[in-house]
Amino acid sequence: MTDAPHPPADPLAAFPAHRSEIRIGYARVSTRGQSLDRQLDALTAAGCRKVFADKKSGKNAERPELEACHTFLTEGDTLVVPSLDRYGRSLHDLITMVGELRRREIGFTSLHENLDTTTPGGRLVFHVFAALAEFIRELIVAGTREGLAAAKARGRVGGRPTVITPELLRAARDMLPNPDNSITSIAKLLGVSAGTLYNHIPDLRDLRASSPAHQLASNEGPAR
Repeated sequence: MTDAPHPPADPLAAFPAHRSEIRIGYARVSTRGQSLDRQLDALTAAGCRKVFADKKSGKNAERPELEACHTFLTEGDTLVVPSLDRYGRSLHDLITMVGELRRREIGFTSLHENLDTTTPGGRLVFHVFAALAEFIRELIVAGTREGLAAAKARGRVGGRPTVITPELLRAARDMLPNPDNSITSIAKLLGVSAGTLYNHIPDLRDLRASSPAHQLASNEGPAR
């Protein structure tokens, strides 16, 4: 089970196929005490016509300006961010969102890492990232299944662990954004109850709402 975007037939094909030359920026700081000035200056210098910025605690999964930015972007545009960690909170998060941008024929550039998906080199890097993310996810799921089988062999009913582990929580958080995975099915795979997930993942509902289907629901932005 995976929630990674399906790769295109040619993962290194140019996108967007027809560029509008419109660059839209997104900036984020994790606490209200931090300043956005350096990020905004960098995005302006990079030629961004408009910049969206979130100033929220890192514990809050809600990023309204990011949703507004995704809605505003249209085919041919390029999204520019100061650095990869300002856009995605994890490798999985980053790959999922850039994959959805690609589906919408929107380019992506990260200034700090000098990554640009409108170039062959940038597309190659993200193809490698996506393969790595899928490999890590498969290792987590395989390891979890092996652990449950071992627990079952030792006589635990259902293989349910006495205490949920950090590894199980990380696996659950990776799978939650995918709307194809129900909370019940995730809990069953990990050998815990749905209630345990709710009890140990305070932002569970936010993770469900952070799926690409919610974040990028609209392909039509407001008048530009």
